[in-house]
Amino acid sequence: MTYKMRIGLGQFNELSDERLTYIKQLGADDFLMNTPKLPGDARWEYDDLLAWRQRADAAELRLMALENVPVKFYDKAMLGLPGRDEQIENMQATIRNMGRAGIPILGYHWMPNSVWRTQPPAELRGGAKGTRFNLAEHDPSELTHGRVYSADEMWENYVYYMERVLPVAEEAGVTLALHPDDPPVETLGGIARIFHSFEGFKRAIDRFDSPNHGLDFCMGCWSEMGGHDYVIKAVEHFGGRGRIVYVHFRDVQGQVPCFNECFIDEGNVDTLAVMQALKDSGFTGFMITDHVPAMVDDTPWGHRGRAYAIGYMTALLQVINRV
Repeated sequence: MTYKMRIGLGQFNELSDERLTYIKQLGADDFLMNTPKLPGDARWEYDDLLAWRQRADAAELRLMALENVPVKFYDKAMLGLPGRDEQIENMQATIRNMGRAGIPILGYHWMPNSVWRTQPPAELRGGAKGTRFNLAEHDPSELTHGRVYSADEMWENYVYYMERVLPVAEEAGVTLALHPDDPPVETLGGIARIFHSFEGFKRAIDRFDSPNHGLDFCMGCWSEMGGHDYVIKAVEHFGGRGRIVYVHFRDVQGQVPCFNECFIDEGNVDTLAVMQALKDSGFTGFMITDHVPAMVDDTPWGHRGRAYAIGYMTALLQVINRV
């Protein structure tokens, strides 16, 4: 089924009646689960996946994507360590089970040492808090995994992995969506980050050019890379090729090596122009809020912050759809 560009919700890892009701009340029909808390130490099983999709169906919502398996599911594959073939076999099984369960998208990243932020958080308007990163405040000699892993190594490991996983995704009817490195710097903790630039993504999409492979387009990360013009360039190129699967619609102030997350209306990019560019590119996926600032009296998940962002995004979408 083909849908129109639309608003969704995500960034939670457990299903609850409260969360499903909240999504529906905000006017969304689609959601994704981020690093979902499903049973399994190495893979996800069909029955568990089907049960979650059926809960979404019962709430008249669509569970469109699972974003990020636990890093331990494929850390050896990312680093080219012994045991990677077993991890890849389990990933193949997870993807097949997702396809059988009717969950069409698997978001993934290539960061074995995960997302980095700098403490304390930035202070935004009215005292709200936003995460920040400043490379100068991190130890350049830190090794998170015992040694240095070069960009060439990380790319070779990526090719090895994708050559074995993408054909299974194609057979299962599951689309793989690649998230940028966050923060998008060349290396952190001794591990090269190969998806920190337009060139890195172009290399990956050109090498694995398939309808079942595209981008989890994190507008915030692309803004971190190069600001508004860089975001537009990426939307026009990858969106024009039909390779933007879904969007994290957030923004930052500043760029690498020093930036902070912020409210959606005060970042680097012209958000209306980006949403218009997405529409012009033919994008028909969903957009989620991703991270949001911590507001007064909010919950740890950020109900208030997400409601603000969703309202803002909904208004933008109404504007571009009237043209």
